[in-house]
Amino acid sequence: MDKTGAGLLTLSLIVVLAGLMLLGWRGRLRRQQSLAPLPEFPAEAGQPLEAYPGQYVVTTSAGDWLDRVGVHGLGIRGNALLRVYPHGLLFERSGAPDLYIPQPQVKAVRTESGMIGKFVEKDGLAVVTWQLGDRDVDTAFRTRNAADKAPLLAQLTSLVPTSSQDEE
Repeated sequence: MDKTGAGLLTLSLIVVLAGLMLLGWRGRLRRQQSLAPLPEFPAEAGQPLEAYPGQYVVTTSAGDWLDRVGVHGLGIRGNALLRVYPHGLLFERSGAPDLYIPQPQVKAVRTESGMIGKFVEKDGLAVVTWQLGDRDVDTAFRTRNAADKAPLLAQLTSLVPTSSQDEE
């Protein structure tokens, strides 16, 4: 086989693989169409408690760091500014719609070393488990500055309902 034949074979293999990836992504979006719409950011939001620059990593099904949520742009990684409000979280994302998580929907906060497509140092990601419609999801965020991680985690943890609130 000459160089031209090998080049054409390689190019056609790349095109086939890209087409299969596109079909897989479209199938994921089709399966997730029934997922509830994203919560609306309140018009009278007030001032944020704090803002943290960093990277929105991904939203996955809760507990399954390989099951990316593709609808509503939640599967798109990019730079973001995370604003923490008493009433919830606002991820102002570059190149994707903003994501607002109301405080009553926040269920848990933890750290992870990685989620689909992004692996960092031990406990480098702040992960918020929250309820989107009837489905629990995990959203990961990485602060740009390592010094911001501890204050962010403290503020995120303060949004998690306590067990006494759950019993009421």
